[in-house]
Amino acid sequence: MVNQKKAYFFGLLTVFIWSTVASAFKLSLRYLTPLQLLFYASLTSTIILFLVLLIQKKLSSPPAKELLKSALLGFINPFFYYLVLFKAYDLLPAQEAQPLNYTWGITLTLLSIPLLKQKISLHQLLAIIISYLGVLVISTHGNLLSLKFTNGWGVFLALFSTLLWSIYWIMNTQDTLHPVLRLFYNFCFGSLYIFLTLVFTSTPFSSAFPGFLGALYVGTFEMGITFVFWLTALKYSRTTAQVSNLIYLSPFLSLVFIHFLVGEEILPSTLIGLILILSGLIYQNRATQK
Repeated sequence: MVNQKKAYFFGLLTVFIWSTVASAFKLSLRYLTPLQLLFYASLTSTIILFLVLLIQKKLSSPPAKELLKSALLGFINPFFYYLVLFKAYDLLPAQEAQPLNYTWGITLTLLSIPLLKQKISLHQLLAIIISYLGVLVISTHGNLLSLKFTNGWGVFLALFSTLLWSIYWIMNTQDTLHPVLRLFYNFCFGSLYIFLTLVFTSTPFSSAFPGFLGALYVGTFEMGITFVFWLTALKYSRTTAQVSNLIYLSPFLSLVFIHFLVGEEILPSTLIGLILILSGLIYQNRATQK
């Protein structure tokens, strides 16, 4: 059922929430380690998704092969992906980690060549060059000739997270299980992996209340119910593009929250780099649609 007003409402609501999560990551990591944040957030998301499935009356037990698939997917996301991403946020300013994570669309194109046997066009190659030029601008604070990264390990982790997310996305193509149900079982397994890692690494279960509140926010919105909002927006929209294009508002709005909530002074190199990254992504999308 097409209802474009509802589509834009849920789409803009999703974009607004996603714009706040970079700040939530950074603020929460002042009180929690990346693993602690991931544990509380993942547990929260699992409960939220369970409640959503109950309300939608779509909770069911899938076949064993689907559970095995979720066991693998849950290792990638939420366990490995968010652990790497949170560590990147722990090492980098939020204004750097957030735009770098947005290059996952470019990483997906590169991975599609060997994994999906897709060919790359000259337009896509140019888009990749433009976006990764933006990565260099952000990670070197504009000092391109020096190639001296502000935190090389943090930059590597932020880019590595895009690789993990792209692999996860490719493995979910042509999935027959309901997307929310799949996500729920992925998070069930992921939460188990995170719990076992906490136990075997002797990581304490932090009781820092501000960090706990941040983890609840991250688990509810970044990992949980926002995914349902986005699916709802796509369901009501006349075309996918009419809603999907809203996502380009998120990184710029995110910088506003990072400045006022986290207290980071937004550098000109961050804005220039972000514009280059998004320009590459938009150019790639336009070239693909031709």
